[in-house]
Amino acid sequence: MSLVIDGRVGRGAFERPASFEVSNGEVLGLVGRNGAGKSTILHTIAGLLPMRVGSLSLDDTTWDASNIFVRTEDRRCAVLFQDLRLFPTMTVHDNVAFAARAGGVGRNEVDDRVRDVLSRVGADGLADRRPATLSGGESQRVAIARALVTSPDVLLLDEPFAAVDADSRGPLRETLAGLLAGFDGCTVLVSHDHADIETLARRTVDLG
Repeated sequence: MSLVIDGRVGRGAFERPASFEVSNGEVLGLVGRNGAGKSTILHTIAGLLPMRVGSLSLDDTTWDASNIFVRTEDRRCAVLFQDLRLFPTMTVHDNVAFAARAGGVGRNEVDDRVRDVLSRVGADGLADRRPATLSGGESQRVAIARALVTSPDVLLLDEPFAAVDADSRGPLRETLAGLLAGFDGCTVLVSHDHADIETLARRTVDLG
């Protein structure tokens, strides 16, 4: 499996070149100054923005080209945003289960998937809690679980630990590193934290 993007993303003054390939099991780190287009590339891969020119494909399936655009919900792609976007009125279990159902996990499999992924991120004791009662680190673990519960083909990490305190980043980084070591899909990471890039990414692309 490989994710290939080759063309330009963004619009107007924010238009930027993007050309790279991410292989199965690889974590690619995008680095560069503010405004270099790192988050724009993630949003393009996720289907939140169309490409300006060029193409985006996963293996033999084109997601974006001059006459093709696959909708976000039809891409096997999960995004961990800087702002975690947990549903405040739902429990932790229901937040993760919602993502599982939206990602096509069968009704009979959802609860097992949720319990498994919460355990793997170290959040199995949080299932009945609501987001407002969680610490920043706990919320981040739930967001990671929600991103992984569908076993996506592509995982996009946008400043994954920007919202947590410095003391929580180290343990979270190690948890995520362990999860990514067993992840078979393609991962693209954006972070201004050199420790994130050094710990998680196998290869980097400098966008300038």
